Amino acid sequence: MYEKHFGLTKHPFSMTPEPALLYMTPGHREALAGLAYAILERKGFVLLAGEAGTGKSTLLARTMQCLPANRVVSSVILNPTLTESEFLELAMLDFGFTNVPASKAQRLVQLQEFLMRVKQAGKIAVLVIDEAHKLAPSVLEEVRLLSNLELPGEKLLQIVLAGQDEILEMLDRPELRQFSQRISVRLTLSPLLPADIEQYVALRWAKAGAKTPPPFTSEAYDEIAQSSRGIPRLVNALCDNALTTAFVEKPPVVAARHVREAARDLGLSRSLNEAAAARNGAVAMMTTRIASAPENGAVPLRAAAAPRTAGQARLPGWMTALGLARRERK
Repeated sequence: MYEKHFGLTKHPFSMTPEPALLYMTPGHREALAGLAYAILERKGFVLLAGEAGTGKSTLLARTMQCLPANRVVSSVILNPTLTESEFLELAMLDFGFTNVPASKAQRLVQLQEFLMRVKQAGKIAVLVIDEAHKLAPSVLEEVRLLSNLELPGEKLLQIVLAGQDEILEMLDRPELRQFSQRISVRLTLSPLLPADIEQYVALRWAKAGAKTPPPFTSEAYDEIAQSSRGIPRLVNALCDNALTTAFVEKPPVVAARHVREAARDLGLSRSLNEAAAARNGAVAMMTTRIASAPENGAVPLRAAAAPRTAGQARLPGWMTALGLARRERK
């Protein structure tokens, strides 16, 4: 509706993953480097976790684009809600198999022969599983067994798991400890910091063909940061709805009230109120516990861990990949 007025050539706040529009925070850069490192160095299992809407699928697509095409052969599974048999079949089909046998034994033999040919050609086979938190435990076990396709000291298949934070809880289960132990690199994506919101919006606005800055007031950016909690997908939804609402005004400038209205329409105001109520309840409960604690022998409260910043990820050091500088954490 508003694209023509602002001279845009495309929708600036699309909800579908677009690697070219990925806003690279330090955390995103570190995750990209970690993914590339794990694949190119044949580390076997790598895990990318993060809250819904933080850009995991977009980062995966960006990573696959950045890897040298003459070195990588990939199979990408976007919907893993499959049975064990369907999962293996889909993985093989996306690797380019045209005739997948019905027998599981024959499938595994053909897959191993394929992976050996890839290895002999000097290439790397990668299986990417998005939405991995939706994998059934039985399918997770099949994925683990695929990692047994290896040569002495070298994995024939590199497996990338990307999923919401629930996957971390899944992997903490005792029955999945063998799977968890095989993950060599763990990465996380954090929400955008409030200071990133304006730059994120400006990047998408410019990539959509705009010749002028985004029509958002500073107060509007503050409201976007609060209502979205830094989740890029929610930032997109808020900006799009607020722009549509403001467009009828002359001149169309997005103010804080437009963002608040968009948040109400999207149900985000209710979510924020529920989260605030939960926090207040937790504080009240803690206050009651402290007040009722005995004066003598009271157990001191343990300090909470400092929150992670956008640039922090569970990666042991900065990995050299795709021209990114190496930096060892001390």
